[in-house]
Amino acid sequence: MSIKAEEISALIKSQIENYQAEIQVSDVGTVISVGDGIARVHGLDNVMAGELVEFSNGVMGMAQNLEENNVGIIILGPFTDIREGDEVRRTGRIMEVPVGEALIGRVVNSLGQPVDGMGPINTTKTRPIEAIAPGVMARKSVHEPLQTGIKAIDALVPIGRGQRELIIGDRQTGKTSVAIDTILNQKGQNMICIYVAIGQKESTVRNAVETLRKYGALEYSIVVTASASQPAPLLYLAPYAGVAMAEEFMYDGKHVLIVYDDLSKQAAAYRELSLLLRRPPGREAYPGDVFYLHSRLLERACKINDTLGAGSITALPFIETQAGDVSAYIPTNVISITDGQIFLQSDLFFSGVRPAINAGLSVSRVGGSAQIKAMKKVAGTLRLDLASYRELEAFAAFGSDLDKATQAKLNRGARTVEVLKQDLHKPLTVEKQVVILYALTRGFLDDIPLEDVRRFESEFHNWLDHNRKELLDHITKTKDLPSDEDMASAINDFKKSFAVSE
Repeated sequence: MSIKAEEISALIKSQIENYQAEIQVSDVGTVISVGDGIARVHGLDNVMAGELVEFSNGVMGMAQNLEENNVGIIILGPFTDIREGDEVRRTGRIMEVPVGEALIGRVVNSLGQPVDGMGPINTTKTRPIEAIAPGVMARKSVHEPLQTGIKAIDALVPIGRGQRELIIGDRQTGKTSVAIDTILNQKGQNMICIYVAIGQKESTVRNAVETLRKYGALEYSIVVTASASQPAPLLYLAPYAGVAMAEEFMYDGKHVLIVYDDLSKQAAAYRELSLLLRRPPGREAYPGDVFYLHSRLLERACKINDTLGAGSITALPFIETQAGDVSAYIPTNVISITDGQIFLQSDLFFSGVRPAINAGLSVSRVGGSAQIKAMKKVAGTLRLDLASYRELEAFAAFGSDLDKATQAKLNRGARTVEVLKQDLHKPLTVEKQVVILYALTRGFLDDIPLEDVRRFESEFHNWLDHNRKELLDHITKTKDLPSDEDMASAINDFKKSFAVSE
């Protein structure tokens, strides 16, 4: 079989024509040392801060320290198989997580991978976990209320859509319960909720997920978990992953509530990373940029203006204090970044006042603009009533004879404390909060025995549902109070049928 010269030349010509000179350049480095979740790598001269790199066993890392002759890389996963001399390859990408509707109802880790055993997440969209917060002109002032369903919060420290409200208190004072109840109350409120659990026990996260599922809240929620057994880099990244998922919805014109539970553990994980990377320690051994760690996270929660879609992210960051010390480093940092704080006190919690909110130390810097008109009218005097009650309580303990005005204040204060108590996982609609607070502040409860106040409240709500539904509907529709005559007649009618316990 002879080969013709023309065929050979035609073949060579076509090969030359179709030849594409593509040189693939990839930066490859070598691991110098590895330990405690940190790898030192030599040879990645052009790597960028925050860039993802891949180790030879497939584990990803993130470039953090760019030093003269090596790069400090935090390892995002198991580091036991990484050895000195292993290859490390640049990816040219920065850390990003999957986002979109497909995540709703799922439990994912800091990298957006599902950990709930319900199969892969079908979404093609991703967002970088670090993004610049919206600027001054892109924002709009907070004006719509976010109803938590908790009387003590909605009346005294109201939260608006787009606000950052810190929840601060010692361990075991009911911080998580406040957040879970707030999420449960968003049912039917056109709100997507993201619960970020940082450094918690797996069993605790499981309980939270089951509670959300039981009350039907998981169908509008995403849970991001970086449990206590995970390496520190994943605890540090979890809140950023959560807010990246939230931003996708916000820029789509939707409203999001995001809970960071809790940022003290994130700061501790970041401190661990920084010290292992040999960055200089500052106050309480935290690195110098620990303020920026939280400020760049919380500034991303806001209400954006109408031209950008009028979406919002409302953030509830948690901080755990030690023995009620609000003046420690991390608490003061986060207080200065947020728009107010809800302070939960262990003394109140153990004395049976739950939620254990200290009304004196709690504040909302958005205030009345995040309340409906009816709530503003009934809640106006509550804080003063509580403050004067706490002040007089000390005197009353001596058992001396008190004049009538002081006794009246003590009576009203005791009933206020009683009305602001609330059972777990039983958030109240705003109209029901308004009617009971109206009865309290206008003196209708002054003659009800203290031990009957809680029963009075639940029976009154039932009675209104069946007999005077139009009063509740009026508050829902107009956001204002019905006339004083209508309210007074309804409360008095109910009081006639209310049986005081002997």
